[in-house]
Amino acid sequence: MKNSLDHLLSHPLGMLVGYFAVAIVALIVFLGLFEVVARYNFWKEIGRGNVAASLATGGKFFAICNVLRYSIEAKTSLYETMKWGTYGFILLFVSYLLFEFLTPVFSVDEEIRKDNRAVGVFSLLISVSLSYVIGACIF
Repeated sequence: MKNSLDHLLSHPLGMLVGYFAVAIVALIVFLGLFEVVARYNFWKEIGRGNVAASLATGGKFFAICNVLRYSIEAKTSLYETMKWGTYGFILLFVSYLLFEFLTPVFSVDEEIRKDNRAVGVFSLLISVSLSYVIGACIF
C-alpha cells in the first residue's frame, strides 16, 4: 500500500490531492479535539453570530494550516507532514491550555461564549503567532 501511495504522490497532482486530504483530515480531527475540551460549541456559537467564537476558531484553523504549510515548504514527505501537523497541534493545544490557565481572573472559554471580542481576537493572535514559531522549527 505504501509503495502505491508513494507512486501516486510522485506526480504533482497526486501530491496536491494528498496534502489537501491531510489538511482536511487534520482540521477535522484537531478541531474536533479542541471542541471536546472547550466549554462551548464552536459551531453553535458561530451559527448564532458569536464573533469571538468565530475569531478564536478561525485562529485555530489558520494555525493548523500554517504548521502544515511550513512542513510542506520544508519538502517533507506526506508522512512527515502528518507527523509535524500532530506535533504542531499538540503545541497549539498546550498553548490553549496555558492561555486558560494564565488568565485566572476570567475563563477564556466563558468569555468567548459571551462574545467577548477582545478575548476572541487575543485567542486568534496567540494561535496564529505560535503557529509561526512552531512552523519555523520544522526542518
